[in-house]
Amino acid sequence: MLVFIITTTIIILDQVVKYYAKTYLRPIGYYPVIQNVFHFTYVENRGAAFGLFQGQRWIFVVLTVIIAAAIIFYLIQMPKNANALKISLSLILGGAIGNLIDRARLGFVIDMFDFTLIDFPVFNIADSSLVVGSFLLGYYILFVGDLEFKKMQGAS
Repeated sequence: MLVFIITTTIIILDQVVKYYAKTYLRPIGYYPVIQNVFHFTYVENRGAAFGLFQGQRWIFVVLTVIIAAAIIFYLIQMPKNANALKISLSLILGGAIGNLIDRARLGFVIDMFDFTLIDFPVFNIADSSLVVGSFLLGYYILFVGDLEFKKMQGAS
């Protein structure tokens, strides 16, 4: 249930914000929230992270479907008490599906959050979810998973 709630919340929130960006931000291009620090900027990203691999839509769609299916399969097989791992994978899954919907439906991903102060690439909620989920997964793999493995070895 936790996986479903997190994944669904990310997808819905991502798609709602993208709808508003396309409807209200697209016509004006950008809106400075804090001038020269943070803007809402409408961008149609036809590539991957940071605009890499422009125009490779179907490769991204196929890879995302394969990765999402693998995550779902893994989540189904996972022990019920592996909440940290479930949360990280749910965030990754929600972000991947959020951007997949855009790629399949529009041919590009809508980005809108623009930290102009640090000249960071424009991103969206799905991207944020992917990054946070990936960091949590990395932390889990490096620190938590190793401890759990050692506990399992000591118990046998």
